[in-house]
Amino acid sequence: MKKPIIVGTDFSSGSYAALELAVDIANRMQTDILLIWAQRAKILASTDQVQMMERLANDKLLSLCAEWQPKMKHGIIRHEVYNGKVGAGLSAVARREDAVMMVIGTNGASGFEKYLMGSTAVRIVQEASCPVLTIREGFNFHKKLERIVVPLRINANSRQKVPPAASMAKIFDSEVCILGLLDMAEDEMSLRTYMKQATDYLETEKIRYSTTIRKYNDYSDAVLHFADGIKADLVIINTEQDKIISQIFLGTNAQQIVHRSQIPVLCIHPEDYINVSAKI
Repeated sequence: MKKPIIVGTDFSSGSYAALELAVDIANRMQTDILLIWAQRAKILASTDQVQMMERLANDKLLSLCAEWQPKMKHGIIRHEVYNGKVGAGLSAVARREDAVMMVIGTNGASGFEKYLMGSTAVRIVQEASCPVLTIREGFNFHKKLERIVVPLRINANSRQKVPPAASMAKIFDSEVCILGLLDMAEDEMSLRTYMKQATDYLETEKIRYSTTIRKYNDYSDAVLHFADGIKADLVIINTEQDKIISQIFLGTNAQQIVHRSQIPVLCIHPEDYINVSAKI
């Protein structure tokens, strides 16, 4: 069985946007999709009510699989109802399936957006054993994924975003836009060294790229402003800062970018790429 892309759904329009993008990625990667709905424990709900909700969810999942299966070129869509908390459920399934990626949708006050304001988001993004791609409702699926933004700072983990960026660039024939972020002028030479190591790797992988250096005060503002200015289609960030405040996702750079970005954001875990970091 192929390693799948996990798609979390709550049957909102945001989660349907996530499924649409996941199908495109699955076709390009020639892999499967596993669609998950988490049945959270309802203290005030009776057993009959919980079972009825599960049956309704299962029917919706079956309908979604039937709708999207004809659009799958190389794999299948299967589904599962997970009994438990959303974050823990998605993380557990991703580990069990050795998933290549997880895709979740955001759409304001409903869907997964409310989870991105608290501990569930930490479990989804931090504990998932694979990259997590978040996509906002309204994303333009008819535009090619032409530009991928990879922000770099003088940080040991920062360059570890480059290999997954190269992988995505190969899938979509994209340009990787390296954004060097500088907070102190005296660090410019070190930053340029980091960027040179990143571009050397991209050249080896035959990936088109561009480089830009910007001074910044606010990391998330700088990244999002740059992405908007070049009409980027994807931002790749890592979760290094969330490790420091593992229970307070609100206010960290990663959360701010995920919450505010109008384009998809791919969150990776630096430790997942420790074996390739030496190559960069």
